[in-house]
Amino acid sequence: MFLSSSPKTPRKKMISCRFVTMKFLAFESICIFLLSQALLALGIQQIHVGQEMIGKISAAGQLMQCSASLDVLFLLDGSYSIGKGSFERSKHFASKLCDALDIHPDRVRVGMIQFSSTPHLEFPLDSYLTKQEVKERIKRTVFRWEELQVLASEPSERHLLFAGDAEDAANGLYSTLSDPVCTATAPGCKVESHPCERRTLETVKELAGNYVCWKGSKQPNAVQASLCPFTRWKRVLIKHPSRCFRTVCPDPCDSQPCQNGGTCVPEGLDRYHCLCLLGYGGDIHCAKLSLECSVDLLFLMDSSAGVTLEGFLRFKAFLKRFLQAMVGQDSPMSVGVAQYDDSVKVPIELGQHKDALSLMESIDALDFSGGRTLTGRALQYVAQHGFRSAPVFADVQDDLPRVVVLLTDSKSQDSVAEAAKYAKDQNIFLIGIGSSFMRAELTMVTGNPQQTIVYSDPQDLFNRMPELQRKICSVGNPEGCQAQSLDLAFAVDASSGVGLENFLRLRHFVRSSCLHFIINRDVTQIALVTYGSKAHTVFALDTHTSSSALLQAIDQVPFLGHSASAGSALQHVHSDIMTVQKGARPGVNKVVVLLSNGGGMQDAAAPAQQLRHDGILVFVVVIGDAERDTLLRVAGSPNYLVHLSSYEDLQYYQGLIIERICEEARSPVNLCKPNPCMNQGVCILGPGSYRCQCHGWEGPHCESRVLRGDSPRPPAFPPRSHGQWSPRGLQHFSRALQHSKRHVDQRH
Repeated sequence: MFLSSSPKTPRKKMISCRFVTMKFLAFESICIFLLSQALLALGIQQIHVGQEMIGKISAAGQLMQCSASLDVLFLLDGSYSIGKGSFERSKHFASKLCDALDIHPDRVRVGMIQFSSTPHLEFPLDSYLTKQEVKERIKRTVFRWEELQVLASEPSERHLLFAGDAEDAANGLYSTLSDPVCTATAPGCKVESHPCERRTLETVKELAGNYVCWKGSKQPNAVQASLCPFTRWKRVLIKHPSRCFRTVCPDPCDSQPCQNGGTCVPEGLDRYHCLCLLGYGGDIHCAKLSLECSVDLLFLMDSSAGVTLEGFLRFKAFLKRFLQAMVGQDSPMSVGVAQYDDSVKVPIELGQHKDALSLMESIDALDFSGGRTLTGRALQYVAQHGFRSAPVFADVQDDLPRVVVLLTDSKSQDSVAEAAKYAKDQNIFLIGIGSSFMRAELTMVTGNPQQTIVYSDPQDLFNRMPELQRKICSVGNPEGCQAQSLDLAFAVDASSGVGLENFLRLRHFVRSSCLHFIINRDVTQIALVTYGSKAHTVFALDTHTSSSALLQAIDQVPFLGHSASAGSALQHVHSDIMTVQKGARPGVNKVVVLLSNGGGMQDAAAPAQQLRHDGILVFVVVIGDAERDTLLRVAGSPNYLVHLSSYEDLQYYQGLIIERICEEARSPVNLCKPNPCMNQGVCILGPGSYRCQCHGWEGPHCESRVLRGDSPRPPAFPPRSHGQWSPRGLQHFSRALQHSKRHVDQRH
């Protein structure tokens, strides 16, 4: 037998799953998993799946968690025939299964035996107390050689599993455990039965042919030749229809969120991004965009020799595609186009066209001129004459904000500073678009890096259409999340690798970024962590409730020095910042922005993944040399990574970073991520709410220990531990909890 347990300590009811299952009611659960190259004669469940299903299976496995009172004993086949490769796969499989086990002395305990003709105890059930310790010990297990013996409980299709992928095999075991032992499954996940096949290796008799044989004759001393049938025994695979079990969780792309031909790409368990067709990339779901704002909009297009005919045609194509995507067919427009070289003309006056078709025809008719590049003169001209045309539609206001979008890819041959100042004095909002080497001049024209759009290559220009739409409609309003609720934490590298001068640049970046948010308990909360070799909380999420107090605190943040450990900073954010106890609000999206010079990133991937698993977005901004693969493991996706060569470039990417943060603030939120329940309480989702299932604790978030007798109770909270809470009610309760905690701290 594989089971040994004393009746004197009835800790576990016994279920032997060796891929083996037997029940002994005197104990609680013991599971024994036999990991081997299973003999085909025993009835093997073979599962044929594609890579897409493997991905979903892997995601489902990450959502599963068993916290039952359970002893798990792994039996690893160490026989000669198994081979080292298969043995290593068995170790990997055992390690994957541990991811779903809540390993703790009071819950799930794990042991391991390696066997052949003689079993060898690798480690007993009480040797290791944490998941990480068990996985490390499994990793160190050395392969031994001998013979294989296999047993399995009935029904074998549930307890003897064979799969070509470790993720699928682990999923099958999770599913098997979920019914008799681990009853809790992740929200939305379900165990499904599906047709599969079992194969058995059996010995059968078959006719091989006839051969000449000699038979006796009636005549004495005579024999008779004849043909006799020849049979032989052979081993063949016999297929048997069966049912298999698999736990499947919702794929973030199952709802087909991408519109207009966009392709949904899943990112982990509950995130995705859309690959949009050209012209639909402005919305995260590839929805058709519109300007959604009323402005007088004039495009000033460079037609000089410096931009070349190719560049001019590129600007025309961009202009057509932008207006086709943004301007409604039936709505009146106030759009004009001017072009310039050493002279300026306005071939399409403001409000001239009442429909998109005629506007496109006029844009097609624009010709390249090829003179000198006098951008300053062109700005002065359109500021004086570009907005004089009276609207031709009664429902178009004549006091709309005035916006000029400059499209140029050639350095100006005259001064732009005075002309730009004149335009701004006329209350004209300037936006500049050009290639990367035009960045400095465009910033001089607009007066603000946030009003410039710089593209790296021709295709990148067309990808910037959504950004242009947002900048046009941000006239008079700084871009930001405005009324979106958000918990935002900055983790800033203050190590010696950054240096004091560059640290001050990072500090200024954090300060200017905070200006884009409304700071109070109901909208945006911001926390700041600095780190060298260790992480330090400068202020928590609920410390400052006004922008003025927040900015003053940022101005006083000191430089630390020492080596850098981005991993310790992210772990600190996970355990000491993004928790209900430290001011994080349930039902509110959460973002961490890591600002680093790229040093000390090697230990950051694991805590970053832990944050993402809890529904917290990690946005990584790195300035300087760093291994891109390492950075991508920390960021989780190229969409959440900005890698710059110099600190001076940081200001130009602030708009992009704020935009991504605000996209997260607008996305649906999982009320149970991160877990708002304290003291190992289990968060259970309901429609638009959740509840905490407590063990030995009570209160909405399991914050109060259950006291016996006449012991005094803690400060009064709602008495039930299973009440359902909406996001707004939870935010108010979180505040009350923080107030009570501070009050108790002051008394002590």
